[in-house]
Amino acid sequence: MTIEKVFIVGSGLMGGGIAQVCAQAGMSAILNDENKAATEKALNTIAWSVGKLIEKGKLKEDKATVLGRIQIASGFERASDADLVVEAVFENLDVKKQIFKNLDAVCKPDTILASNTSAIPITELGVITGHPERVVGIHFFNPVPMMRAVEVVKGICTSEAVMNSAVEFVRKIGKSPIRVESDIPGFILNRINLVSYVEAIRLLERGIGTVSDIDTGVRMAFGRPMGPFETGDMVGLDVSYGGLTAIYAESHDPGFLPPQLLKRKVKAGQLGRKTGKGWYQYDNDGNKVEG
Repeated sequence: MTIEKVFIVGSGLMGGGIAQVCAQAGMSAILNDENKAATEKALNTIAWSVGKLIEKGKLKEDKATVLGRIQIASGFERASDADLVVEAVFENLDVKKQIFKNLDAVCKPDTILASNTSAIPITELGVITGHPERVVGIHFFNPVPMMRAVEVVKGICTSEAVMNSAVEFVRKIGKSPIRVESDIPGFILNRINLVSYVEAIRLLERGIGTVSDIDTGVRMAFGRPMGPFETGDMVGLDVSYGGLTAIYAESHDPGFLPPQLLKRKVKAGQLGRKTGKGWYQYDNDGNKVEG
C-alpha cells in the first residue's frame, strides 16, 4: 500500500514532529486536535524547525512548500480518506481506545491505524476496532525530526501486509524501522532505556550521585548525547511516569516500578522543559538555567 496522506491525532511535540517529517517526505499531513492553541503552537514549532533544517542545508525545498503540505482539523471526518492514521496523544488506555473506536467508524477499510504509544499493548487497541489486522504500533522518539529510530510493533492480530507497509512508510520518511515482532510492554528500546532511567533516579534518591554528575558520567562514559535526567526533562517526566506505570501494570516487573521521587515530581507539576522545571530548571525559551 502506498501511503500519501497521513492523519495525525494529537498536536503535541510528538504529533507535530510526525506531521513535520511526513511533510518533509512529500506527504500530505493533517494534524488533528480539539485544542486550537495547541495546533497553532505546533505549526509555529514546525515552521521554526523546518527553517533551521533549511539553514543547515538538510532540506532542499523552501519552507512554504513543506508547510503547505500540513493542514489542521478539529474532527475526525478528514481521516475518512487517509492512507495512514497515527494516534499520538498522552498515554491513557481508555482515551486511546475511544480514539481508535471513533477512527474505525470513519476510516476506509484499508486505512492503517497506528499508535505512537511507548508502552500500551497494540493488541488492546486493535481489538476495540472491527479490523484489528490493520492496527499497528509506529513508535517515534523525541525529538521526531532528529531521532532516526522508529519501532514498528506487531500486535497479535496485525497482518504482515500492514507491518510491511508501516516499515516502508518509516523508510520513506527517512527513518530506520526497528521491527518489534512481539507485543510486549515497552517494546524493545523503552525497556532498555527506562530501566536505566529508573536506576539513575534510585541512585539519586539514595544520595549516591547528583543529577549533574550522573548525566555527565553517562554522556562521557557511554558516548550518549544526553544523560538520563536531561533526556527525562526533554521527554517529560509525566510521559516517562506513564510509560513505566503501564509497563509495570502489565508485567509486574519491579525494574519498571516508578520511583517515589519521580511520582512526587509529577504530582508537583515538575514535568521538565515544558513546565520550566524537572530535574533541571529552564528559561522561557527552554534553555537550561545553570546553578
